[in-house]
Amino acid sequence: MKSGFVIAAVLLFFRTNSVPQSKVLQSITDSTSVTYTLHHPLHKIEATSKEATISAEVDTVSKEIKSVTAKVDVMSFDSGNSNRDSHAMEVVDALSFPEVSFISTAIDTAGDSIKVTGALTFHGVSKGIVAIMIPSWLDREVDVRGAFTISLTAFNVDRPSFLMIPVSDSLYFTMKAAFPYH
Repeated sequence: MKSGFVIAAVLLFFRTNSVPQSKVLQSITDSTSVTYTLHHPLHKIEATSKEATISAEVDTVSKEIKSVTAKVDVMSFDSGNSNRDSHAMEVVDALSFPEVSFISTAIDTAGDSIKVTGALTFHGVSKGIVAIMIPSWLDREVDVRGAFTISLTAFNVDRPSFLMIPVSDSLYFTMKAAFPYH
């Protein structure tokens, strides 16, 4: 009888310790930002939002990111030039489409990086995108940095012009976030 109890206790121990320890974590506000870069033949435009809300489902035992969601208010992007930012808000019709959001559908590990596939909703249009992210697992948090590119015209955004020359169709995004997990 005693040996049956011991075997049951050992099996229960291994079963409960093999269950993934997934948690949904919110990014640390001061360590989170999203930056877009837009190219024109005469200059490069960069604007950053430090108001992104990013959450990730993380398995803290296997140190794997299982899913990611993100939102950012388009009016929170700051290029350091208020006239340029106002014009950008007109171009993306920020009053009608105030938010950019992302929901992952798959995450695949490839060496030190992860390929995050998901749906980006921007300017009222949802499209599938792939972002390459690099997680750095520290003692008490995971820092994540990554990038992806979208086509302005694919999201029904008219390319703005400067001196009658339109900007590149590619809008390049970089992001960084830190998630506490202990």
